[in-house]
Amino acid sequence: MLSKNIKNALIIAVVVGTILNTINSYDVIWEGDFTFRNTLRIVFTYITPFCVSLYSSTLASKSFEKTTIKNTVTSK
Repeated sequence: MLSKNIKNALIIAVVVGTILNTINSYDVIWEGDFTFRNTLRIVFTYITPFCVSLYSSTLASKSFEKTTIKNTVTSK
């Protein structure tokens, strides 16, 4: 995995996770009602976009590498 993919996934996770937590858990955050279940839900809300972004960017990178290698071999 490229460190660039991880960095981008972290940025996306922070932005998207914050938006989703604001929408879904604003009452928990506002009232400070941090039970184990609420905290776990908030953490998973950040983990999910990180995993999706990292997975998709890794697949895109591999696909790009295959296409580049294929075009290099074909053009010779």
